[in-house]
Amino acid sequence: MNYNGWDIDYLENKSKYYEIFDKAMVKEVEGSTEELESQIKEITGRKYAVAVNSATDALRFSLEACGIGPGDEVIVSSFSWISSSTCINMVGATPVFCDIGLDTYHLSANSVQRMMTPKTKAVIYTHLYGNMTDTTEIEELCKQYGMFFIEDSAQTIGCKYEGRPAGSIGDCSSFSFNGNKVVAGISGGGMFMTDNEDFAKYVRKVRRHGKDKDFEVLGTNSKMFITNADVISYRLTQLDKWTEQRNEIAQFYIDELGEDFIVPKMPKPGNINNWHKFVMRCETKNKRKRIKDTVKDVLRFNPSIHYEKLLYANGLYNNTDYRNDMTPNAEIAANTVMSLPIHPWLTEEEIDKLCQTILMV
Repeated sequence: MNYNGWDIDYLENKSKYYEIFDKAMVKEVEGSTEELESQIKEITGRKYAVAVNSATDALRFSLEACGIGPGDEVIVSSFSWISSSTCINMVGATPVFCDIGLDTYHLSANSVQRMMTPKTKAVIYTHLYGNMTDTTEIEELCKQYGMFFIEDSAQTIGCKYEGRPAGSIGDCSSFSFNGNKVVAGISGGGMFMTDNEDFAKYVRKVRRHGKDKDFEVLGTNSKMFITNADVISYRLTQLDKWTEQRNEIAQFYIDELGEDFIVPKMPKPGNINNWHKFVMRCETKNKRKRIKDTVKDVLRFNPSIHYEKLLYANGLYNNTDYRNDMTPNAEIAANTVMSLPIHPWLTEEEIDKLCQTILMV
């Protein structure tokens, strides 16, 4: 079974990619990523978009732009990819890990309220699995208590919820173009978005070692290569088609597995889910292990788990200051979720074979 969709896309469209590479080599002299940044502004409705090396950098720059540093606390989900919290450590602030809602896997407003203190300066809200949910309650908390709302939309490019596109919410937002994303660069990449001109100017400087007229602030090398930007730009033109195909695969999984497992729901009319991951939930951790072992034995494929360990349970935090709420929902998710492959180059035969293998356990 072949689950590396980007290889298939490249092999099927070699001439198009050669054209992109040739074009990018000419543009490399100028070093501009403005075409891609303009596309992102159009998709999100943001005033400013700044291409950077990774979504991790975009998150760290967001915190720095907001003036967050040592002595400050930043609330984040305990159930996410590690960069959702390490960006907080990178600026010297204290991560505060909160619980999730089991129906969404997203940050719980009740948990945020329990863990807020006068030191809390920001909330990082992570949209997981290519699925957006209602952020308004936490946004209102941020407004009420003077906290920044930072949208970690690394997994949700092209998504919409109640008319609001991913990447458009709060003070700062970020996208990822890592190789496992719905739109991937050939060498990763990230995008910082905001409506704040000063924040945008800051990020444009720090991505080039702090350079403006001269080197004004401490920055880093976080530029995006033009070749990479052009590949991302091309792939963005395919996003609507790929999202539609991913929705068809998601519907197949739901129809086949929905009676036996907890599976996500299709988005309501008008909302868009890009299905970055299709994540089903098993009854127990042991059941998940049996399914993984069976699929590995029968299909020579090992299903992924996103995410098996809560963020604060990682060794990184053994000797690091942090605070965490009680997180029973996050623990349930970590013990029972399992991700199934979902990309436009899967065949119906492959999907059906995987479902039947799961159901026989």
